Amino acid sequence: MLLDLDFNTETPKYLVLVNAINDALSNNSLSSGVALPSVNSICKDYSLSRDTVFKAYTVLKDNGVIESVPSKGYFVANDTRKVLLVLDTFKAYKEVLYHAFVNNLPKNVIVDVQFHHYNINNFKTILNNSKGKYYKYVVMTFNNKEVAQVISDIDNDKLLLIDWNVYSKNTNNHVFQDFGKAFYNTLQDVIPVLNKYKKLVFVYPTFTNHPNETLSYFKKFCDDFQIKNKIITNINEFQISKGEAYISVSDRVLGEFLEQCRSKNFEPGTDVGFLSYNETPMKQFIYKGISVISTDFKAMGAQAASFVNNDKPLQTYIPTKLILRESL
Repeated sequence: MLLDLDFNTETPKYLVLVNAINDALSNNSLSSGVALPSVNSICKDYSLSRDTVFKAYTVLKDNGVIESVPSKGYFVANDTRKVLLVLDTFKAYKEVLYHAFVNNLPKNVIVDVQFHHYNINNFKTILNNSKGKYYKYVVMTFNNKEVAQVISDIDNDKLLLIDWNVYSKNTNNHVFQDFGKAFYNTLQDVIPVLNKYKKLVFVYPTFTNHPNETLSYFKKFCDDFQIKNKIITNINEFQISKGEAYISVSDRVLGEFLEQCRSKNFEPGTDVGFLSYNETPMKQFIYKGISVISTDFKAMGAQAASFVNNDKPLQTYIPTKLILRESL
């Protein structure tokens, strides 16, 4: 069996292998009951470690795509349904969403995950090549005027849009978060903490794809509550100063903040503050804990799974919340 494995992406190798096997099922290169290559042969043919192959096979087995038979190996399971999950990029918080999604699906559902990386040509290729191949489509869109036309070709009953309410119709199924008003309201909850700093700085690098409406509501919040503020878009201009608090949508900026704290001997939460966007499993453990504003990606993944499991319309918002830790 020949697998199309492309390791020149940000996708972890085990997921590349998972996707390749799901693709083989989608194009009928593999069918129910067929034996899969042994772990050793996959390792040899594609120069992968045993841990990578075992992890991929374990994910496929946990999802009900394949079965293992003692002393005989792995086989394609019977009675499967295929679902396409299209995400923007593979980051820690998206991994939370992904695992919540697959863990809430029946064992007979195969999930093929693809990443568009905010590239409209990638987006078009993924969805145009997937027409008619999947039971359901769960798609994370982005801000490009051609997105609406691409998703309009998919049966609305089979399509679920997730994360960002952009280029959607009133009739579309969706599980969204709110990047504007919810962000504003969450900042209000932390005003007593922000008041101990002389300035609030939003570090919003030009390389980020985070929705611009968050910036608009940041400006409105600072104006409404008379908070001295600044927006930095050039990361090369990011230099922390004592008595300032920082907000950023980029974990790269968080890393730079902590590095500057160490070099300047600043104590996060005392000398300077930091509020990060998007919770990840590690932020509660970084330093003494990083404060975050975030939607619940585990809940988003579970809601998306409910759309696959039920033939019912779904339109819901996942709340945004503040998790206050020592960094602020």
